[in-house]
Amino acid sequence: MTSQAVPTQAFSRNVSLMRSKVSRYAVVGVFIAIAAIIVATLLSDFLTHSSITLAGLYTTQKTNSVLWILDGLPFIFAFWGQYVSSLIAYETSAMVTEQTEELRSQTEDLERKMMHDSTHDLLTGLPNRSLLVDRMQQAIVVAHRSDQPLALLILDLDHFKEINDTLGHYQGDLLLQQVGLRLQNALLPTDTIARLGGDEFAIFLSTLAHSDDLKIILTKIKKVFAPPFVLKENMPLNVKCSIGIVIYPTHGKDADTLMQRADIAMYVAKNSQRDFLYYSSKFDQHSSERLTLMAELSQAIANDELVTYFQPKINTATMEVTGMEVLVRWQHDKLGLLLPDQFIPLAERTGLMAPLTIWVLQSTCRTLEQWQKEGLSIKASVNIAVQILLDPELPEILTGLLASVDLPENSLMLEITETSVMKDPDLALAVLHRLREIGIEISIDDFGTGYSSLSYLGEMPVSEVKIDKSFVLEMLNRKKDGVIVKATIDLAHNLGLKVVAEGVETREVARKLGSLGCDTLQGYLFSRPVSATDFKQWLVKFNAINA
Repeated sequence: MTSQAVPTQAFSRNVSLMRSKVSRYAVVGVFIAIAAIIVATLLSDFLTHSSITLAGLYTTQKTNSVLWILDGLPFIFAFWGQYVSSLIAYETSAMVTEQTEELRSQTEDLERKMMHDSTHDLLTGLPNRSLLVDRMQQAIVVAHRSDQPLALLILDLDHFKEINDTLGHYQGDLLLQQVGLRLQNALLPTDTIARLGGDEFAIFLSTLAHSDDLKIILTKIKKVFAPPFVLKENMPLNVKCSIGIVIYPTHGKDADTLMQRADIAMYVAKNSQRDFLYYSSKFDQHSSERLTLMAELSQAIANDELVTYFQPKINTATMEVTGMEVLVRWQHDKLGLLLPDQFIPLAERTGLMAPLTIWVLQSTCRTLEQWQKEGLSIKASVNIAVQILLDPELPEILTGLLASVDLPENSLMLEITETSVMKDPDLALAVLHRLREIGIEISIDDFGTGYSSLSYLGEMPVSEVKIDKSFVLEMLNRKKDGVIVKATIDLAHNLGLKVVAEGVETREVARKLGSLGCDTLQGYLFSRPVSATDFKQWLVKFNAINA
């Protein structure tokens, strides 16, 4: 049966069904008309002869012309009812069929979009890891039969975290999009360019016909990264990458092995400051160290071996400490104190961001409880990973944490980024509104680095915005940064929000922010992130100086 025959048959069934239903009501109308004729005849006979007899009824029907017209109405109603029922049935069925087809079309479009999104990176539009592995597995089957070599290159941008931290998340995302677009245009359509996550890309060559092909590809990649990338304020940015290379079947005979060894070669290239390296078995020691660190991180979270550091937030007008931002460190028994950029990427790769964030929240609540017993009441701001923000159970988790240590809900402020909200705006907004309902305040971190700011700021139940430090650091030297800072402060105040400026490192910047009406300052001018013990000591000295 063809696809066109199915809607046609459904349409015919709908017409027949609707016609039968409407016809039933028409038949009822006919019986009502007949009943009306009988009643009218009886009344007419009674009024004319003062009694009702068969002879009288016959005479009344024969002589009363008005009853003749009334007698014809049932037939008129019957034909009219059949006509109208057919018309209504046809129009209704046509409308239902049309809407059904439209809904089916929308459903198919949604399914296609979901299928595409499940196999492609949302930021760059490139294939994601799952689609890359699928293509590799298919190509390996063909290559095994034809004895054809394949190549996989994994690229990682150098110093991307510094770019993200300095210029903001939006500029980092823009850089990733530009990298993906350049690679797509430089390579052949038969080559697969994928984004694996973060600042890591992969290039899979399924048609490696000659040994020089790889040299050509590496030359193209070099040319891709040669021109500066243009980001904020048309500022040129020179970016390089480190590349790990594996060849099938020399370095592995399945997709997982090739991916793992290309990743190892890339890390060795990065650590040795080489542009690219082919995989070698001697690199496995580096892989072992990374795997060990990943396993140790999981144990550190489970065994409560991480430590929280705190950086104060200062009221601009009163110079009082109004809160603090919580940051995490890892006191490794062999490697010493590890900063977040040394283990957060590992957490992101291994799915540990959610338990890591929960650990930070639990540790913060315990510290706040202890300080509250000592007479120190202060609000703590905790950065929330996107995996936690998009968890519908987050409000219940936080309610349980605060109840377990007997802290009020306003003891915590959650810092989120605009980009994390944009991963799933509807779900994120629902979670944020629920958090606000239970009394937990929300702050937007790195505000101003994404185009989503104005469109979603009015919808998000936030009480504070933090101006990204990329604007604050050079606001006295770059006029546009100063304009952005002032406009952000004015906008936030008009919306009834408080403003925090990050990256305050000089008194001149602090005074300028004060003159612009910024509510809170945070930065190295006051204190670097310090341990709980050092923070309390710093707080005593700071309060004494500003008493």
